[in-house]
Amino acid sequence: MKKERLQKLNELFEAFSIIADGSYVYLCDMKEDYSRWSQSAVDFFNLPDIYMQHAGTIWEEHIHPEDRKNYHKSIENIFSGADASHDMQYRAKACDGTYAVCTCRGVVIRDGNGEPDFFGGIIKNHGLMSYIDAVTGLRSLYGFFDDLEMIFRKRENHTVLLVGISSFSDINDIYGYTFGNQVLQKLNMLLKDEFANRGALYRMDGTKFAIISHTLTPEEIADIYKKLKKEVSHEFYVNGEHISVSLNAGIVRIDSFDISKETVYSCLKYVYYESKNRRLGEPVVFVDELTDDNRMLIEKLNTIRNSVSENCKGFYLCYQPIMDADTEMLKGMEALIRWKNDLYGSIPPIQFIPVLEQDPLFPELGKWILQQAMEDGKLMLEKYPNFIMNVNLSYAQLEQSDFVETVLQLLEQTGFPPENLCLEITERCRLLDITLLKKMFKTFREHGIRVALDDFGTGFSSLGILRELPVDTVKIDREYVKNVEKSASDQNTVKFISNLADAFSAEVCVEGVETAQMRDFLKKYGINSMQGYFYSKPIPMEQFVEKYIKEKMPETT
Repeated sequence: MKKERLQKLNELFEAFSIIADGSYVYLCDMKEDYSRWSQSAVDFFNLPDIYMQHAGTIWEEHIHPEDRKNYHKSIENIFSGADASHDMQYRAKACDGTYAVCTCRGVVIRDGNGEPDFFGGIIKNHGLMSYIDAVTGLRSLYGFFDDLEMIFRKRENHTVLLVGISSFSDINDIYGYTFGNQVLQKLNMLLKDEFANRGALYRMDGTKFAIISHTLTPEEIADIYKKLKKEVSHEFYVNGEHISVSLNAGIVRIDSFDISKETVYSCLKYVYYESKNRRLGEPVVFVDELTDDNRMLIEKLNTIRNSVSENCKGFYLCYQPIMDADTEMLKGMEALIRWKNDLYGSIPPIQFIPVLEQDPLFPELGKWILQQAMEDGKLMLEKYPNFIMNVNLSYAQLEQSDFVETVLQLLEQTGFPPENLCLEITERCRLLDITLLKKMFKTFREHGIRVALDDFGTGFSSLGILRELPVDTVKIDREYVKNVEKSASDQNTVKFISNLADAFSAEVCVEGVETAQMRDFLKKYGINSMQGYFYSKPIPMEQFVEKYIKEKMPETT
């Protein structure tokens, strides 16, 4: 090899080493097919030397047989000029005979005439067992987070896909857990083939996988996913057994870097579950659009998420009165979360709750809401001893094993009477096991705590659910009363729900009462209580006290 070529090889190798960030470096003189590799790679994988002729062929022998085809094709495309970069994941045999999962990225450096001159890059060894999924051999959730951190540090645009299997428990129940693992391994291989040299693959929690790609757009990933989804629903065989597999997918584009990996993951899970629960598995892309303050939504969500970890800084509660339908006296109020800071102003919950519900921090926020509502509610009890404080619950709280204990501890800590508390579960809580909910509700009622079904009629509630769960109140969603004065369908719906609730000894509260005419019309249907803008929009506690205590309204009975 010519001296000047060797000198240039070494100079470029040193330049690559500066940005290697703990990874192995390789650099190949494409005209001579002569390479230099990191000493640490030579030691770990038992390679011949740091300098190697035909290193690509030597390295291919270290790659797991199942991964060689994709690797060989990628290197072939590099040296033929078909591709200018290399980005893939494979398993490589270490000196002890075990395989380490590696992520390999490289680029072609061209000479002054535009011809391929050098090919160099880095190999990241993910061989730490805590970072490896035992079933698939892929990088785990921990490795996924590590690589997101790298992306943020380098400020590189990437697209992330989260894909998973629906009703996987049915596969385990029918075929057994060993077969279930083989299903995951087969999906792993299909994903590897589809995204070879176009993204890194990870095994996430449960039956989910993730792909991080720096070359594919959300639209391109969605197209690949649709093709894969169609394939596995019709042509998926494991050990000769044909099964139909249903997939779900969420996609997030990363082009904001002053955010956390946890925020990205929460957004990713949010769109994934939108795909699963509302879109029949169609891919859902997180739209990181400009908000009213000309800032990206994901940056706003990141700031709000960080506020939870800062003792819920910036969060506050507003309250909407609940009025007795007969006397129109104050009967209770519903606590509604808000957030504000100097940069973004006040933000309504619809902009952050659906995403935060996917975050491990959410139960902490839910606990803060409960505690604050109980403290504020005590201010009302002296004048309104039968006053009911309504607090919305998220399925993210209810699925916590210690949630019931948390509620009872907060009641004791604040001194708020349990019989004055009503916990509302919403339509999204349909995701939880009905047996779990039934057990929780039974415990709550034994302690005097009331339970309400919110958003009745929007998907969660049915005759079967109402029969199974011991509830005190059914809340009719505003969608079913906004045209109640003119719509026979809405009138029949309200009448049906009212009669149904009465059959199960539950009260009925109507949300969204906007006018006196609507109020008067609804009274014909045996409604127990009402709330809506006709009485008051949600207001801070200070204004609530001014309106309902200092004005000395009559006590409710």
